[in-house]
Amino acid sequence: MKRQATIHRQTSETDITISLNLDGTGQHEISTGVGFLDHMLTAVAVHGLFDLQVKAVGDLHIDSHHTIEDCAIVLGQVLDQAAGDRQGIQRVGHAYVPMDEALAFVVVDFSGRPYTVFNAEWATPTIGQFPTDLVQHFFESLAVQARLTLHAQVNGRNDHHQAEALFKALTRALRQALTIDPRRVGVASTKGTVTK
Repeated sequence: MKRQATIHRQTSETDITISLNLDGTGQHEISTGVGFLDHMLTAVAVHGLFDLQVKAVGDLHIDSHHTIEDCAIVLGQVLDQAAGDRQGIQRVGHAYVPMDEALAFVVVDFSGRPYTVFNAEWATPTIGQFPTDLVQHFFESLAVQARLTLHAQVNGRNDHHQAEALFKALTRALRQALTIDPRRVGVASTKGTVTK
């Protein structure tokens, strides 16, 4: 069973293509025009052992908002498509990730019910071209499109460390949740489905 997907999304603001293989080795080609977003998406590939290709062209002459938001939308869509009917996956995953003084904790559930709880405080308005308030928006947009429940929190002083720890924790939680359980027949649900 190949767990991979490619989605192309084009609007008047962005043109984005993302390819994802859940059972990869962490190979990646990332180009969004937003340096810190490239850095975070590279972490998604490396820490998730996902093969990930992202090509995004956005209206960066305005700002980075549309590019970041739309990358989250498309990444959520390819996660949803690659996960398919969720047969055999562990479904729930969690991870703690430290980065120096920062400590992030993320839990995900491929429940079919999009929901996000996000707790973070930021000291600065941006990390490079990435507005810190868009970290939460990225997580929320991804959760809606991937149809998963997501809880995330981080404590720390340095915004770069906090954001990076969050993305790494998200990725490791996703990897755990999407891992196939060889003993599982069907889906991890008492009602027999997580897609309706």
